[in-house]
Amino acid sequence: NHIPLSGRNPMLQEALGIRPHILVLNKMDLADPHRQPVSTWAGWAGWLAGGPWVATGSGCCQPGRRAAATALLPVSLQIVPLVAKLVGNSPRYHRAESTEYSILVIGVPNVGKSSLINSLRRLHLKKGKATAVGGEPGITKAVLTRIQVCEKPLMYLVDTPGVLPPKLGDVETGMKLALCGAIRDHLVGEDIMADYLLYTLNKWQQFGYVQRYGLAEACDNIELVLRRVALAQGRTQKVKVLTGTGNVNVTMLNYPAAAYEFLRDFRAGRLGRVTLD
Repeated sequence: NHIPLSGRNPMLQEALGIRPHILVLNKMDLADPHRQPVSTWAGWAGWLAGGPWVATGSGCCQPGRRAAATALLPVSLQIVPLVAKLVGNSPRYHRAESTEYSILVIGVPNVGKSSLINSLRRLHLKKGKATAVGGEPGITKAVLTRIQVCEKPLMYLVDTPGVLPPKLGDVETGMKLALCGAIRDHLVGEDIMADYLLYTLNKWQQFGYVQRYGLAEACDNIELVLRRVALAQGRTQKVKVLTGTGNVNVTMLNYPAAAYEFLRDFRAGRLGRVTLD
């Protein structure tokens, strides 16, 4: 997970109270393995707050990352028995006459809630996806009907729209959420996000962008980086220029499109495995 700490909504944690719950750290195949203690600390913080935690690796579907995701599948298999154990050991929520479990999946936007449901359904029922997924917030727009993910025990998960707190604690938390797609790009601005992303990559000495875009060395000039992105990805646009002899079409680099490509490469893991927290 790029943001194991910033990606948690404190209001949801308060709302859970004493209810049995599990903290799932998703997309671990995109996180920096050398900074694993950050994710581990986030997991233990969730456990101390009243629930166990597991980590899953469903962040990326590129062929090169399939092995990493497959290696983490046994972790996903722990979720169903863990839920059954938590509910079964809770006198408040254990009902002898009921033989089925209905579980609500909650979290900030675009953290993989729908993907988790589809993954569990595929693992336990060998069925295809039952809820739409996408790389941007707002794909799930309402609380959906129950989706069966397991036969024994009979378990249903309910997909929900992502929920952000009404007010973010600080600007940096907001930027991290935006980089991970929890906030729509146009609300922040792709150019601002790209500049912050470059700053963060340099801060954590993640220089995968240097090789990807053919730079001579790491730099902190976002305009120079976006120029290389535009050239490497062929992001150009034709602009009409009025001259003394008439209109002339001039091909120029499309910096907004280059900023978007820079963000997409980061989210897809093409700039390396990065933990922002």
